[in-house]
Amino acid sequence: MSGIGPLEPGEGTRAREGRREAGVTAPLATRYTRHRRIAAALAAAAVLLSGGGYLYATRPHQPAAHARRPHHQVPYPVQVVDVTYLDARTAPASASPHSFSFAVLVSVASGPPVTVTRVIQPYAGLSLSTEPPAPFRIRVDSARKITITMHVTECGKVPRNAGLPFLDVTLRNARAIQEQSFIPGPRYAQDLSHALEVACSNRTR
Repeated sequence: MSGIGPLEPGEGTRAREGRREAGVTAPLATRYTRHRRIAAALAAAAVLLSGGGYLYATRPHQPAAHARRPHHQVPYPVQVVDVTYLDARTAPASASPHSFSFAVLVSVASGPPVTVTRVIQPYAGLSLSTEPPAPFRIRVDSARKITITMHVTECGKVPRNAGLPFLDVTLRNARAIQEQSFIPGPRYAQDLSHALEVACSNRTR
């Protein structure tokens, strides 16, 4: 025989090959479609999330009604406290000999309450106490009368004529702790010089 062409598939062979091809290509197409759907869903979710984040970031934020006053807006205690000299007083009966007293007024003009933690004076020959004893607190827009009692411990270390005597007061509020020197004024200087002269008149310098 001459001119023999390609062999034709036998009976039943073509059907099995068709089923084999369908069995391979159908799952691949299904998986491809599923992957496209998942990718589209993820892309849509990313767009929604990014859009929501932008709206949240750009929306106006209202301050909370109970928000505390910013720390930097609270005044320093030395900016709002004033010490005013009132007058000389008789020393308490419980005070030691050679003691004398003065009254001052401590006031707070603004801001939070201020605590007076210490009151001292510059002369080595004097000791000092206050009534009420430190620390004590003073509210804003109020004043408190303080009695300062001094006791001469050594006359040789105190001046007979105090020129510009001052009081060192340590103050504390919500912002800071500070020490401030207050000069109560000429009346205080005169009264202090007189009290020192009397206390040391019968003592050896």
